[in-house]
Amino acid sequence: MAVVNTSTQGAHAHEVHDEHHDNFITKYIFTTDHKMIGKQFLVTGIFWALIGGFLSILFRLQLGFPEMDMSFLRPLLGGWIDETGSLDQNFYLALVTMHGTIMVFFVLTAGLSGTFSNYLIPLQIGARDMASGFMNMLSYWFFFLSGVIMFSSLFLATGPAGGGWVIYPPLSALEQAIPGSGMGMTLWLIAMVFFIASTLMGGINYITTVINLRTKGMTFARLPLTIWSFFLTAVIGLLSFPVLFAAALLLVFDRSFGTSFYLADIYIGGEALPHTGGSPVLFQHLFWFLGHPEVYIVLLPALGITSEVIATNSRKPIFGYKAMIISMLGITILSFVVWAHHMFVSGMNPFLGSIFMFLTLIIAVPSAVKVFNYLTTLWRGNLIFTPAMLFAIGLVSFFISGGLTGIFLGNSAIDIQLHDTYFVVAHFHLVMGSASFFGLMCGVYHWFPKMFGRMMDNKLGYVHFWLTFVGVYLVFFPMHYIGIAGFPRRYYSWTNFDFASGYADLNMFVSVAAIITFTGQFIFLFNFFYSMYKGRVAPLNPWRSNTLEWTTPLHPGHGNWPGEIPAVYRWPYDYSKPGSKEDFIPQTVPLSSTPESNLPHEEEMVSLEKAIMAEEGQVLVANEAK
Repeated sequence: MAVVNTSTQGAHAHEVHDEHHDNFITKYIFTTDHKMIGKQFLVTGIFWALIGGFLSILFRLQLGFPEMDMSFLRPLLGGWIDETGSLDQNFYLALVTMHGTIMVFFVLTAGLSGTFSNYLIPLQIGARDMASGFMNMLSYWFFFLSGVIMFSSLFLATGPAGGGWVIYPPLSALEQAIPGSGMGMTLWLIAMVFFIASTLMGGINYITTVINLRTKGMTFARLPLTIWSFFLTAVIGLLSFPVLFAAALLLVFDRSFGTSFYLADIYIGGEALPHTGGSPVLFQHLFWFLGHPEVYIVLLPALGITSEVIATNSRKPIFGYKAMIISMLGITILSFVVWAHHMFVSGMNPFLGSIFMFLTLIIAVPSAVKVFNYLTTLWRGNLIFTPAMLFAIGLVSFFISGGLTGIFLGNSAIDIQLHDTYFVVAHFHLVMGSASFFGLMCGVYHWFPKMFGRMMDNKLGYVHFWLTFVGVYLVFFPMHYIGIAGFPRRYYSWTNFDFASGYADLNMFVSVAAIITFTGQFIFLFNFFYSMYKGRVAPLNPWRSNTLEWTTPLHPGHGNWPGEIPAVYRWPYDYSKPGSKEDFIPQTVPLSSTPESNLPHEEEMVSLEKAIMAEEGQVLVANEAK
């Protein structure tokens, strides 16, 4: 495989950066440095996680305590608390809608992938920066603008969008349907257009950077699994998000220009609307063609981060490196052909449903491969239980338990009974929401020393982990039983159901657990922002890792390495190698320097390595002559 040589160009680029002194605006706001842009995505994602979590607490109060007087919330929610002290039913739908939108797109997509793809790709492949720093800057500001528009919809008199985060027509297409289908839905669509543009610009940048800007010796076979996951995530996003853009554009046409892409035979107050020929099922196909790949857009980066953290803190090579890559490739391909398992109850032909059921069960195979490889890496490893390691293991736990319930929902006959119940809510919050969130936390704890040059407090990290881990299971595990009992999702109140009384206490328990779990996140917030300024100064390589980012200075400038970008001579998982003097060998250590631990096939590569080192010497002499 061809190796891209960027050291000479990179050295010149670094000299240019050294001559330019940024002011506050160019360094912290309109920056083109990938590291600062990654931090911008992270802090913005944390803000949105707080907003999305708080909205969930509001509707969990309604679900757990339907008879409670919520007048104490009137100073915050105003008219959305009626004169009887109850939460307005339309606002309840808006809370559910905005919670789902914020957590899926603004936190788990932008906050996770935007943070770590931006921060780690150049550092781990040996590049000075992203392929296009300007486009990278635009990707963040388009995301920020999207967030401003979405946030402003919370203050509309008619409320934000209220059709569910999947915004199915005809509810979302008819402004007169509910208050949440008015201006709030319009702003939702506008915000998503900017968000999609941000995602596409970021994805193009990530793909281009990985393909073209790898340092000498960094072949695809030597890429860390984090980079493989970010790269394939960008490919999925680049192919699927334009479909959501098309779906949103056609919905705007139906709402504002009288078209009938999704509308037909609609009657309001006994009067027929002039819409014919459309089909709301068309929107479902377009939405879920993005919606199911979106599951892996948020999961793959988390899985890549977990791979790196588990290998580092097990002090073992990742088990099945090639199998992990093949499994991610399989997930990437299969994620595009299973979208209709979300539509088993839409009236599709049963034969077509059986095909999607088969494909859905097939996609469990590469996921199972990843779980097996994680467990095998952990097995008999010299485990170091850092907070990042605990969150990585927690992710594996959620991936297993949530994935098992996915087998039930992937069966079309069973899904007909469980569809739109709390069983579905429990499943995707475990396997997608909680697992991806744990991947985000895992990455923050692991790379915080690299981002800010300081260490987070481990004791607070342990408390944060156990509160969150136990809390997540206490919230979502009981929902499976509620869902099997037939409790429908998105309902404002269950007090009118005869069978609901037997589950009132369980539902109250879920709400209390959710409140405690949300409150526990403030431990992380304190640890994060306090450690950023007052934490213990971090060593250069606190986790004794092999990857390239730990070879940069404690506070790397714009350009990452002060001199030549180091070349790569080995894969990133040489941990506890037999015969080695240390239990880790960084990628930058030549094979010729470790003859005592080289394997037979590595000895054959020593001659090639010497050629690379000779080329490096020639480049160094040429630069000194200049």
